[in-house]
Amino acid sequence: MSKYDPLWNYLKKSNKDNYKLSYGEIKDILGFDIDHSFLTYKKELKEYGYEVSKVSMKEKVIIFNRA
Repeated sequence: MSKYDPLWNYLKKSNKDNYKLSYGEIKDILGFDIDHSFLTYKKELKEYGYEVSKVSMKEKVIIFNRA
C-alpha cells in the first residue's frame, strides 16, 4: 500500500479522462502535501489506468490523463 493510494483511488473512482488538480486539492485528498517522492510513486498510477502528463511547479498543478 502506497501513501498515494487515496489519490489514485480518487482518480479511478471519478473515472474522468483527465484531471487538473492543484497542489491544494491534492493535499485535501491525501491529507498531506506532495513531496519529491511523488515522482517515484507516480509509476503506480498506471495500475489504476492513469498517468501523469504534466507537473507544473510554477502553477502548482498536476495534470493526469487516462492511460
